[in-house]
Amino acid sequence: MGSLFFITKFYFRVFRNKYQTFRKLAEPILLKMFFRKGVLILILWVFSTYAYTQTIYMTRTGSVSFVSNAPLEIIKASSSSLAGAINLADNKFAFIIPNQSLKGFNSELQQEHFYENYMEVEKYANSTFEGKIIEKIDGNSDEVQQLRAKGKLNIHGVEQERIIEASIQFKGEKIIVLSDFNVELKDHNIHIPRIVNQKIAETIEVKIKAELELKKD
Repeated sequence: MGSLFFITKFYFRVFRNKYQTFRKLAEPILLKMFFRKGVLILILWVFSTYAYTQTIYMTRTGSVSFVSNAPLEIIKASSSSLAGAINLADNKFAFIIPNQSLKGFNSELQQEHFYENYMEVEKYANSTFEGKIIEKIDGNSDEVQQLRAKGKLNIHGVEQERIIEASIQFKGEKIIVLSDFNVELKDHNIHIPRIVNQKIAETIEVKIKAELELKKD
């Protein structure tokens, strides 16, 4: 609640005349997320940037799916709660997903172990990726553009500098973003007990699909 109060106070002081826009965009995100350090920075970035440009594309319903393809078991899970934004003015981006929004797995017990033992969602509620797209985005093209996103990927409280390949395509006032990449569990201090190391892969395959809409006053 303290972080929520800080953001509200910050917003009214700097962007008072944009209150209605703030409510429309922020409330669904604020109500769903835990305001840990990384989340606070992400939200501040989105709204401070929004005040100065109308080149922000945002989503709250992007999809994330992952596959653990181990010798003895294949585990799949997905979420449609990926939230984030891309600013075409400076190529900056920020994305966040609540870890507990990932559903699927092969049993309820397996899902519970994922939350409690591996992701430790009580301590690390969200995963984030924020940074800058390397290539210049052509906002006038409706062709698929292959890009590289360079930034800090934070999973399980551990931040790693990554360059992740993605494709984007403009469709009217929307951007379609697709990305496939891998996450090494050891890079984020996620340890797999020896008793199940043949059932959980050390490298997780991740797929992202998001439809971001141009935000207007």
